[in-house]
Amino acid sequence: MNVAAIFSGKAYNTICELLGANWYAVVATIGLAALAVCHIVYAFILTAQNRSARGSERYAVTAKPEKVEWASQNMLVLGLIVVLGIGLHLFNFWYKMMFAELAGMQTALSPSDGFGLIKATFSNPVYVVLYIIWLVAIWFHLSHGFWSAMQTLGINGKVWFTRWKVIGIVYVTVLMLAFVAVVLAFYFGIAPSLCAAA
Repeated sequence: MNVAAIFSGKAYNTICELLGANWYAVVATIGLAALAVCHIVYAFILTAQNRSARGSERYAVTAKPEKVEWASQNMLVLGLIVVLGIGLHLFNFWYKMMFAELAGMQTALSPSDGFGLIKATFSNPVYVVLYIIWLVAIWFHLSHGFWSAMQTLGINGKVWFTRWKVIGIVYVTVLMLAFVAVVLAFYFGIAPSLCAAA
């Protein structure tokens, strides 16, 4: 959906208008929020259980195992960056679009003018840097999380373990590059002009 903004402001705003604050978009948003909260709570519970299982000797060995990926060792830090990025994204877009429409708030741009909002947000280099950091953290988090979820569900074996890793990395890389492309296209002015959005 967001990639459409690179090619046509009008098409992107049509999508924004279609979704808007319609009941199905609100239900989907509440569902995603509930799943995100469950994921975060469960991650903290698992972290606490892992630390408890290790007891007071958890720092007895400080060498990092060679087979354990960097993302796996830093999942909590990556998770915190992802959560902070979600907060920033909710403020920059959800609050000014869906929430503004639901609450009947007056905003500088129409809640359905997602194109204008993307353009305004990513004309600020601070937001560009913060979003790229956020998207890189999401890449690490998801590229590890994808195959890790398959392993947790038991949908892996000697052959499929490597395949899930490759599938996960390819999928997540394509997805995150699409998001980064939107950020950079608007920052460097490659996206269509605001006039083309009308």
